Amino acid sequence: MPTSTVGPVFVSGDAARRVFRWEDAIRAMQAAYAMPIAESATPPRTIASADKAWLRTLPAIPPGGRYYGAKLMGMSAASPTPGVEYVIVLFDKETSRIAAFVDGNLVTGFRTAATSAAALDRLAPAGPARLAVLGSGLEATMHTRALASIRPLTEITIFSPTPERRDAFARDISKELGIKTTGAPTARAAVEGADLVLTAARSRGEQPILFGDWLAPHAAVVSIGSTIPQQREIDASVVERSDLIVCDTLEEVLHETGDMIAAREAGIEFHHKAISLGNLMRGTHGDQVKAAKAPLFKSVGGGLQDIVVAEMILEKALQAGLAMPLPFTFETKH
Repeated sequence: MPTSTVGPVFVSGDAARRVFRWEDAIRAMQAAYAMPIAESATPPRTIASADKAWLRTLPAIPPGGRYYGAKLMGMSAASPTPGVEYVIVLFDKETSRIAAFVDGNLVTGFRTAATSAAALDRLAPAGPARLAVLGSGLEATMHTRALASIRPLTEITIFSPTPERRDAFARDISKELGIKTTGAPTARAAVEGADLVLTAARSRGEQPILFGDWLAPHAAVVSIGSTIPQQREIDASVVERSDLIVCDTLEEVLHETGDMIAAREAGIEFHHKAISLGNLMRGTHGDQVKAAKAPLFKSVGGGLQDIVVAEMILEKALQAGLAMPLPFTFETKH
């Protein structure tokens, strides 16, 4: 039974961190979404669940890339120390073999933030901007770094309900990026007058954390925290005040996220002002994008983003000698 002669490699989270660059990831995401993407190349994510365990799979075959594959993540609540682990499996189009296993934890943060920055780079005016961040976790940190790579940020204001977390975030980001970063006592105070607003922290009770009348008329909003029907992050008033809604996965965002479901139930019509990220990158709605003064980018994530960033990381890790060869090969069925 024939087998591949070269085994796969493993790329650790540490290796991914060492080779990753925001500029490269953002350009890769813009390039991938600018290409025509067949619907069959990015099927919906699947979730299996039973016996206190769940497994989510996000497959994709990006256009133009060498690799294709899927991200798998899972957790069992039966474990005494439950936690989620992620792995991205990459197949090589040129050899038809499994090429790599990439630790997907950091990649998930990298790809979400790089996608948001890729979109905002086409939506927000060029030039200095003040950023407001609602949230202080991994996604908030990643997004702040990504947005700082596409716009000269003059100031960052952070709100997190835990004072210690927002103070630590402000201190660390200010030191890392050299940008004045301060904590705000409320979410409303954080976003007041901001040019760019990031929501990256759903409330524990799944109540909206951002309202439309808090926002400056010109503010561009990025929302990443409501990805399934049961989750809430932005109020329906934010959807209503937005004159352009860009979605990384159009149908999932419009029909399967709690925020958009709530807006629809409130009688707000938004389909006419919603476009896909692919259409934004391909410029097919140029006049609509150019006329937008209060855009919203809403993301649920997807396998395409995982594979694009994982491919970039794999290639850089191979060049840097940081990809670990694995001592086995897989049997190949012909």
